[in-house]
Amino acid sequence: MTEPSPADHITLADRIALGDLVHRYAALVDDGDFTALGALFTADAVLRQPRPPKETAPVDVVGGREAIVRNFARLDGLRATQHAMVGTVFTAGPPGQAWGRVACIAHHVSGPDERLVDHAWHLTYEDSYRRADDAWLIAGRTLRLGWIEKRTVGVLRPR
Repeated sequence: MTEPSPADHITLADRIALGDLVHRYAALVDDGDFTALGALFTADAVLRQPRPPKETAPVDVVGGREAIVRNFARLDGLRATQHAMVGTVFTAGPPGQAWGRVACIAHHVSGPDERLVDHAWHLTYEDSYRRADDAWLIAGRTLRLGWIEKRTVGVLRPR
C-alpha cells in the first residue's frame, strides 16, 4: 500500500467542516432558507444540474452566488423537500482547495393533499470547495442524477 502524499491529506478539522458544509446545505434547502444557502457558495460558484425528466445529465449551468440563490427559489413551489446525505468522500487539493463526492437521496413532494407524490432523486454531488476567511465554501457543484423513484405520500406535516 502506498503512503498518501501530503496533498492527499485532509485534517480531521477540515473533514468535520466539509461534512458540516454539505449537511448545512441540505438543511437550508429543506428549510427554504435560500438566502442563507447562498452564503455557503463562493461568489463565483458554478452549479451544474440536470433537467429531469427530459435530461438526466447536468445540462443546466448556473453561475454566481445570486443566480444560484434564484435557482433554488423555484423549490418554493414544492410542498416539501428532504435531502438525506448518505455518504461523503473528501479529497485534498492544492492549499485551500478540496473536492468531494456526496451521495444523496433528495425527496421532492408535490401535489394536493389528496394526491401527494414524492419524487425521490438518487444523486451524487461532485463538489469543489475553496477555503475563504477560515471557512470552507462550495466553489462548484455538479449534480449527477442516478434515477428517480415516484411514490405516493400519505400525510404531510405543514411547513
